[in-house]
Amino acid sequence: MPTKRQKRRRRKASGAPATAVAGPDTVDSLDPLTGDAGGGGRKRRRRRRAGSKRPAVAEAASTPAGDAPAWRNGAAVADTAPAPAAQERVRPPVYAALDLGTNNCRLLVAVPTRPGQFRVIDAFSRIVRLGEGLSRTGRLGQPAMDRAIAALTVCSQKLAARSVAGARLIATEACRAAANGDEFIERVKRETGLELEIVSRETEARLAVSGCGSLVDRSAKGAVLFDIGGGSSEIALLDLSSGPTRRLSNHIVAWTSLPVGVVSLAERHGGRDVTPALFQRMVDEVIGEIDRFEGRSRLGAIVGTERFHLLGTSGTVTTLAGVHLGLERYDRRQVDGLWLTDEEVDRLVATLSSWTFEERVANPCIGSDRADLVLAGCAILEAIRKVWPARALRVADRGLREGLLTEMMVADGVWRRGGAGERARRGA
Repeated sequence: MPTKRQKRRRRKASGAPATAVAGPDTVDSLDPLTGDAGGGGRKRRRRRRAGSKRPAVAEAASTPAGDAPAWRNGAAVADTAPAPAAQERVRPPVYAALDLGTNNCRLLVAVPTRPGQFRVIDAFSRIVRLGEGLSRTGRLGQPAMDRAIAALTVCSQKLAARSVAGARLIATEACRAAANGDEFIERVKRETGLELEIVSRETEARLAVSGCGSLVDRSAKGAVLFDIGGGSSEIALLDLSSGPTRRLSNHIVAWTSLPVGVVSLAERHGGRDVTPALFQRMVDEVIGEIDRFEGRSRLGAIVGTERFHLLGTSGTVTTLAGVHLGLERYDRRQVDGLWLTDEEVDRLVATLSSWTFEERVANPCIGSDRADLVLAGCAILEAIRKVWPARALRVADRGLREGLLTEMMVADGVWRRGGAGERARRGA
């Protein structure tokens, strides 16, 4: 009588489908109520114990040609095609969000899943440094615009390959501040077909809250959410003393957009060889900008207590988290949602400040693209921490794009009972 191992080998050789092997869970949870960023580990374990009927990973090749791989927490994974009958009934609507900032060009494409959540099916990110030289000249430079156009062309091709139900494509501080910002937007439309919208600073702050507000501690009475960008830094004060609600943006009691970002600050002070005195000058400059913010004291006695924390979304804080974890390669799944204590942030900033430019380049979580910007980001972070001291900082590897997607899906009612996303999830 053949053994169990021999039987398994015979089934494998005959091409019989494996059973009780769960396909990858590609849900990217961004639940504004629960803050669940993992897609439900408890449910996945129950499926594995029960013997999932989903196809094995090896069968994912049946995904229709032309579909991009699914992404989970920023990493491409094999997708599992739905049953043909479900495909014929309804497919969830596809939404796209693009954020062209002073330093980066980023795209997310996603479909709604469970209420308040969506699955990322494609993504793109490239450092373009659109705002390079802007603080000196007041204009976008030709090489910077060419780099941005090249990245936007890739985004245009990705969007053209899909049937997109809704898209919002925004540009932020570099295009807001540049004298030729509108001219550049026209060039983008002419050469790529993409129509970018230059958003206000208030809109940018609101989108940051919508995109990563699910990571605010539900027991907190208050929090300061900040987004350190390339040309500006958005800050929102959240008063949660009355308890959290579905729309976290309703808890914003004050906001500001500082006219300083990692690119503009590094260009003014230098980013390669940063002495302690130079670093302190950058911190002082940012504190001076915050002092002009009339609403900075709106959280009053909540600041500094156990029920108060900072929430940061930017390359600066995600870089610090990657260095803290000692990652040999940046991994969003380990970084997004990570808590850092006040003492840990102190040590990280001191460590990065002590490194030479070459040592920063050599770190896999910094690299050559960020080595001359990361200390300017640390200076902005230090200024925020001095004005709003907190016992802990939570790191968010999400932001404007997630906020755009969430707001579009809410506006279209895809998570209401009977909505397209709900029908697709149920296979009805």
